[in-house]
Amino acid sequence: METVAVLGGGKIGEALLGGLVAAGRAPGELLVVEAVAARAAELGERYGIGAVDAAEAARRADVLVVAVKPGDVPTALDQVHDVLADRGDARPTVVSLAAGIPTASLEARLPAETAVVRVMPNTPMLVGRAMCVLSPGAAAGEAELALTEGLLAAVGRTVRVPESQQDLATALSGSGPAYVFLLAEAMIDAGVALGMPRATATELVTATVEGAGGLLTTAGSDGREGVAPHPGLLREAVTSPGGTTAAALGTLEAEGLRTALARAVAAARDRSVALGRQDG
Repeated sequence: METVAVLGGGKIGEALLGGLVAAGRAPGELLVVEAVAARAAELGERYGIGAVDAAEAARRADVLVVAVKPGDVPTALDQVHDVLADRGDARPTVVSLAAGIPTASLEARLPAETAVVRVMPNTPMLVGRAMCVLSPGAAAGEAELALTEGLLAAVGRTVRVPESQQDLATALSGSGPAYVFLLAEAMIDAGVALGMPRATATELVTATVEGAGGLLTTAGSDGREGVAPHPGLLREAVTSPGGTTAAALGTLEAEGLRTALARAVAAARDRSVALGRQDG
């Protein structure tokens, strides 16, 4: 198995390491680079993972995962550049989990011909249910993409997109959990305002969101066998003519829910584009 070194022991770095351990990876195949000594010790105690410096990670890794904050990426890559250069054709695949940074910007700080795969994960990675969007850099091919997909399978699902769609993918899946959380929060608050205890409203809404997600990801749940469920058909199955759901949906449509969501996704995409340009 490949040796995987993760630059950054924050929440996303830990989620990946923990997922790999849970999936059966031997702790000896995993390394973490974490500047805060107490945090490095915590990860070592929790998962049995060795903490090393950036140079050692670059020397030993088959896959080098960049899981630091976007603003810390240049420093992290500068710390490994010379060691990677010395490895020549044996250098690792670099997998970036840093939001908004194009592969060209990553490649500019790495030795020429380094294989880079850009990944946009989302926060359900923390519970093993991530949606990770992959795009290859100039030197990354099928082997590097397959390697990255195998790595990320430990924490959720993956999909490949052209890098030109990464900003839109960020708006849909990267930021998407926040839209769902806002909807859940608003539903809970509405229940409380109408007289239900908050604890009860919270249990009802969170279980409903979880169950609806299960229907969306279960083949045949909309009555069509062998194909992915369609949200519209699932919605229609809940909506009886003249019933309570129809009344609620009519209000949401009249208040412009679809338009607001479309504008929100566009705003998130545009912000992702702007952040990428700032980095460049």
